[in-house]
Amino acid sequence: MAVPFLSLPGLPARLAAFYFFFFAYTAAYVAYFPLYLAWRGLDASQIALVLALPQLARIFAPAAWGWLADRMGARAPIVMLSCASMAICFASLPLVEARWIAPIIGITGVVSAGALPLVEATTLGMADGAARYGPIRLWGSVGFIAVVLGGGAWLDVFPVATLAAALVVFAVGSLLASMGLPRAPAALRAQAGKFRVSAAARAVLGSGFCMAAAHAALYAFLTLHLQRLGYSTSAIGALWTLGVVAEIAVFYYLPALLRRFALSAILVMSCLCALVRFLAIGWAAETLILLLAAQLLHAATFGSFHAGSIAAIHRVFAEAHQGRGQALFSSMSYGAGGAVGALLAGAAWEWGGAEAAFTAAGLFGLLGAYFARSLRRTGL
Repeated sequence: MAVPFLSLPGLPARLAAFYFFFFAYTAAYVAYFPLYLAWRGLDASQIALVLALPQLARIFAPAAWGWLADRMGARAPIVMLSCASMAICFASLPLVEARWIAPIIGITGVVSAGALPLVEATTLGMADGAARYGPIRLWGSVGFIAVVLGGGAWLDVFPVATLAAALVVFAVGSLLASMGLPRAPAALRAQAGKFRVSAAARAVLGSGFCMAAAHAALYAFLTLHLQRLGYSTSAIGALWTLGVVAEIAVFYYLPALLRRFALSAILVMSCLCALVRFLAIGWAAETLILLLAAQLLHAATFGSFHAGSIAAIHRVFAEAHQGRGQALFSSMSYGAGGAVGALLAGAAWEWGGAEAAFTAAGLFGLLGAYFARSLRRTGL
């Protein structure tokens, strides 16, 4: 079997490298940055605040960067600025007092929020971009797994203080890979002001909001839920890794999936899989075979849904508005949807425990299927 990254020339190879380094950075930040903050002396509430700031920025900042990118035809400079801000942020943290960490992270969250949606727009804007997206994007998942698995071993040997340097390395890798992204033609920049959100676009945005809200319970409470059921830390790590491996498989075979099924069908089935997955996690996670099946469904609830939704966004927004369209999807789904879902998951957990939290997540998946089903009328 061919290794897709090694066979991608020019722009596709740079995009694959960007995804690898960007999601390596994301993995180090999500999995291990709280340890660094605790080492710097922050308490639980301060750590929660620092981690919440970039999520809050994702509600509004991506859309602003997308508007600027389409208006100025400046995707590459904005992505490079985003990656440079990440590198500067973590290079500066060892040099400042702990009280400055939250402001630095907050500012960086705003500046860096445009990078990923603009790279998504660039990837899909290539010739046959929807079909080529999966084999390029899977390198982000590879980078994520490599750091999640390797980071623990690294921190067993080296002090947690070295995490800041690792984050700088990953951010610089993203910066170097983003150099030379194509500039939008002047004719498209002239059309950037004529922006509207169609009914089809609203359906994709609504479905994305619901699926991000559904996954908030997973990211916030899966580990805690499994610990309470008696699973070991190593088993929980393996279960998380299984989900990302399933995601990689979907990205690899995405071209065949897109040839065989309509985007609306992919989104509807992905959302219905979310209903099944989260109900299984909430009510039957003590049964290992059902838990394994639920984690394999990450291939659908994240992998095929994410790929299908950004391909749909590419279809429902004009060529001159691709940056803004992808950024709006990021704001509505991973920003607003993730924030609302986290708050509701927390309230549901307090009220009825894991069963309530993951049932609510499943119902969000069902609501996402309702929005996605309306896309059938648009021919997607």
